[in-house]
Amino acid sequence: MKELQHLNKYFLKYKTHLFIGMVITVAARIFLLFTPRYVKQIFVIVEKALKGDIAQEVFKAELLVAILYIIGAAIVGSILTFFMRQTIINVSRYIEFDLKNEIYNQYQKLSLNFYKKNRTGDLMNRITEDVSSVRMYAGPAIMYSINTFTLFVIVIIYMINASPKLTLYTILPLPILSVIIYKLSKEIHKRSTIVQEYLSKLSTFTQESFSGISVIKAYGIEPQTSTNFNALASESKEKQIRLARVQAWFFPMMILLIGTSNLLVIYIGGMQYIDGEIESLGTIAEFIIYVNMLTWPVATVGWVTSIVQQAEASQKRINEFLKIEPEIKNTKNINTEITGDIIFKNVSFTYDDTNIQALKDISFNVKVGETLAIIGKTGSGKSTILDLIGRLYDIDKGAISINKTNIEKLNLINLRDHIGYVPQDAFLFSDSIKNNIKFGKEDATDDDVISAAKHAQVHKNIMKFNDGYNTVLGERGITLSGGQKQRVSIARAIIKSPKILLFDDCLSAVDTETEEKILKNLNKISKGKTTIIVSHRVSSAKNADKIIVLDNGEIVQEGTHETLINTDGYYKHLYLKQLSETTSNKF
Repeated sequence: MKELQHLNKYFLKYKTHLFIGMVITVAARIFLLFTPRYVKQIFVIVEKALKGDIAQEVFKAELLVAILYIIGAAIVGSILTFFMRQTIINVSRYIEFDLKNEIYNQYQKLSLNFYKKNRTGDLMNRITEDVSSVRMYAGPAIMYSINTFTLFVIVIIYMINASPKLTLYTILPLPILSVIIYKLSKEIHKRSTIVQEYLSKLSTFTQESFSGISVIKAYGIEPQTSTNFNALASESKEKQIRLARVQAWFFPMMILLIGTSNLLVIYIGGMQYIDGEIESLGTIAEFIIYVNMLTWPVATVGWVTSIVQQAEASQKRINEFLKIEPEIKNTKNINTEITGDIIFKNVSFTYDDTNIQALKDISFNVKVGETLAIIGKTGSGKSTILDLIGRLYDIDKGAISINKTNIEKLNLINLRDHIGYVPQDAFLFSDSIKNNIKFGKEDATDDDVISAAKHAQVHKNIMKFNDGYNTVLGERGITLSGGQKQRVSIARAIIKSPKILLFDDCLSAVDTETEEKILKNLNKISKGKTTIIVSHRVSSAKNADKIIVLDNGEIVQEGTHETLINTDGYYKHLYLKQLSETTSNKF
């Protein structure tokens, strides 16, 4: 139960609902317990009538009153049971809602390193399947526990008042049941944890398969993928069956023990009636109803125990992520003005997951309104610089300053709000093109959207679709070509009108003519803004105020386009190579 203590704050939040539910539960049980008492009364009335102790008219009147009491109590008890379920079960839904939001908010706070180490399928499983298991504890388990405890206490009191000796024999099997439940619960907890782990593996496999379906089809490996899925699903099925085998012991054992109690009531009660210790057969009938009323509560002990064990296993998995402290913390809540003056001073950075040093003692500065281009081979550290400016990672050594203030002392939300970032791998959501562009500025007008699309040279492409800007894209923007996705991403960054624009090789999928048009538009838009362009193409970098060339995480060349093409080195060789390719393509 230690892991489930995390939910205590939610129980306190909804304590009023729970208290009302408990009161209704007690009232409902009391009304339902009128039935066995009046059944006994009916037996007493019938016995008196058979003996001739009461007149026929009195017998009918008393019998009718007893029946009406039973019906009335049953109706009131049923109504109260309905409100009991509405009150307590609704609380479980509120807690489910709050817990999912807590997990989702935690996911958003965690750094990129977390997502590199954990699979999407597992993250999804914890916020869906695991939370559903916890909800069963927060609702049905609590409701039936209150119900069982209340009914058990009241029934035992009634039974003792009717016949202490018969009560003792009736509840004799219950300690045996408690021992069995304890043993089975431990095994259920262990197997539930394994089941949840396999569900995460299954979710991860299917999520990756569906996301990469185009690659699977292109390589023709559907049969192999299907075989792998079947193997994983079979293992998951086997774990589920092993859990079900243990859970299957609960109800048969309970029915056996309750049946034993019924036999004891009939035998012991019958013997007591013969010996004159019990005045009426109605007492035996009353006890049989009591025992059968206890059947479901006692049965729910096993079911509730199973739910609690599964919930604890799930909450433990949830807590593992909730307890993780975000690596990137917002240390300042007050907004600060961001103008775009960026300084890197002796910055070094190593990725935790791979232990690869991406940057080594990097130093440069970009003034407000300037454009910096970064050129280099794949893996030279170009994209890492952009990630560090957005503070997606914290550096190992050195300092990054914006507006002459250390980046770690800036308001993180405010910083990122002033950055327009176009990643190398353009990501679009399964929404309309208009909403994907407005993602950068939710209050943007339709004119703003169209203007941004025109600057990104994608307006004409959009208008060719039947629904234009209202065209709904497939997952990850699969409806669009690579170049169109990149240009929509550029429009999304432009519409924010941020102080800092970061472009990470975002023109690699467009032709040189379109690239030239986009760059001209960006030159106009970026007036007064700090712009950093990462590219493999000299054509994207040539108009920048400064150019740095990276190799293996170090700056090997630095200067303007004119300076670098006249200096022997990587930039000049790349320029001549791309120039010759462009010339040959023309002919």
